[in-house]
Amino acid sequence: MSSELLLEVKGVSRSYGNIQALNNISFSIAQGEVLGFLGPNGAGKTTTMQIISGNLAPSTGSVSIAGHDLLTEPRAAKAMLGYLPEQPPIYRELTVDEYLDYCAALNRIDRARRKPARDTAKEKCGLQDVGKRLIGNLSKGFRQRVGLAQAVIHLPPVVILDEPTIGLDPLQIREIRHLIRELGKDHSVILSTHILPEVRASCDRVQIINKGSLVLNDSIDSLSRHMKSSLLTVGFRQAPDLSLLQALEGVQSVQADGKRRVQVFCDRNADPTDQIVKLAAKKEWGLVEISPQGVSLEQLFLELTKDDQKTAAGAEA
Repeated sequence: MSSELLLEVKGVSRSYGNIQALNNISFSIAQGEVLGFLGPNGAGKTTTMQIISGNLAPSTGSVSIAGHDLLTEPRAAKAMLGYLPEQPPIYRELTVDEYLDYCAALNRIDRARRKPARDTAKEKCGLQDVGKRLIGNLSKGFRQRVGLAQAVIHLPPVVILDEPTIGLDPLQIREIRHLIRELGKDHSVILSTHILPEVRASCDRVQIINKGSLVLNDSIDSLSRHMKSSLLTVGFRQAPDLSLLQALEGVQSVQADGKRRVQVFCDRNADPTDQIVKLAAKKEWGLVEISPQGVSLEQLFLELTKDDQKTAAGAEA
């Protein structure tokens, strides 16, 4: 994998009146990397995607795509970008070939190069056998493939995919996941999604945004190691005082799992097992179980964004 950075977001902030939608976020994506971008509604994910795609200007900060600044060289920067919105911008009355020829023209591909570009995009997205068919007669999975093809027909270094598998059946989801991994070999890909298993299946790195700030930016491998070691399940004979468990060193949070069972989320390098055993004995709670558990991506997502879930409604479209 090349280490060349194809997308750099530096110190980007965006305000809507008194609402701070983004707060000084910075990240980069290297060639051949697939980044999963997660965030609850109102956290700033949509605003970030709009800024990167050039549809919204940041209040402060900069975005560079393949070495071109999006504000000072907008045409050159946008030419380096492919974008698939949640609702693919397709024309159902056109055939696949007609539509992709149209997209090639929009991307200023010379007339002599449009057919080779169309054929390459169809091959990348598994559309070789449907070129003459009307888009409106295709299944939703194949329409999504057409949307992917228009995003990559001009061979952009950076591709943004917004919820590319939403509404698809399990077989179609598996096929689109495979296409995303294949695209990641030749492009830098941002996968914006609410479907957490999608990130584990398709991405090299995961990024979570919360209240306009990035709260997690880690590789999938590193995240998996973290998730295996940051949760303890603890059972008692008597209901424990959660505030006392919460106060232990290295404990991030405590969640009740029934009246006598709790889940203890720990700092990455902390192990409060001994402290919990001593506290349970002192308070005569009757410790009956204590075991490390793997934290799922869903649990980690909820833990990192739990405050945002309560306060962000209406903050961002």
